[in-house]
Amino acid sequence: MPKRTRAGALTALAGAALAVGTALAAPAAAVPKPPGFLAAADLPPQPGTSWTAGKVTAGIPEEDRQDICVGVALGTGQDTWYREFRTDLDTSARQISAELPSVRVAKGRFAKLDEDIVSCADRIEMDDPTTQAAYQDYGTLPVGDGAHVYALHTETSWGASDVRLLSIGREGRTVTVVDWGRLGGFADAPVKAFKRTTTTAVNKLH
Repeated sequence: MPKRTRAGALTALAGAALAVGTALAAPAAAVPKPPGFLAAADLPPQPGTSWTAGKVTAGIPEEDRQDICVGVALGTGQDTWYREFRTDLDTSARQISAELPSVRVAKGRFAKLDEDIVSCADRIEMDDPTTQAAYQDYGTLPVGDGAHVYALHTETSWGASDVRLLSIGREGRTVTVVDWGRLGGFADAPVKAFKRTTTTAVNKLH
């Protein structure tokens, strides 16, 4: 190898080694820590069975991304986590929480979720004429920086009937959604217990 070329190669190698050393010495980016989540015992009691809680997982489940009630408002899933809950019967639940860049953005996310849930029944019927949908507003809760509880009932032309309880809550920059569902109608939804669940969910965001 010519002398000049060898010198250039040695200089390049030294520069590469310095770059690697700098990268290794740089502190690793902090991994966002998920907010507090509900435990299985926090869900409304389900006669004849018990709740099982899954792991707190980063992101948003695909089915929630496509959900007509909350999918758009949930966003991209960045700095978002979820936890699934299930029983041995036909009842299941999920909590999704997002840590937003600022309180202002969190307020906007909360408002968008609120708006989309209120209009969800009408949009379901527009999207699928074979399904009838109705919602009920169970009001706000005095917890954190605000919470709101709703119910949604859908019934298809072939007789399938499902009820969901949906709540949204905010604490500072964090917004959470609790989604409970089972077969049945509004009368089958444990609204009082679900309000307690929502209060616990928001309190655990600290």
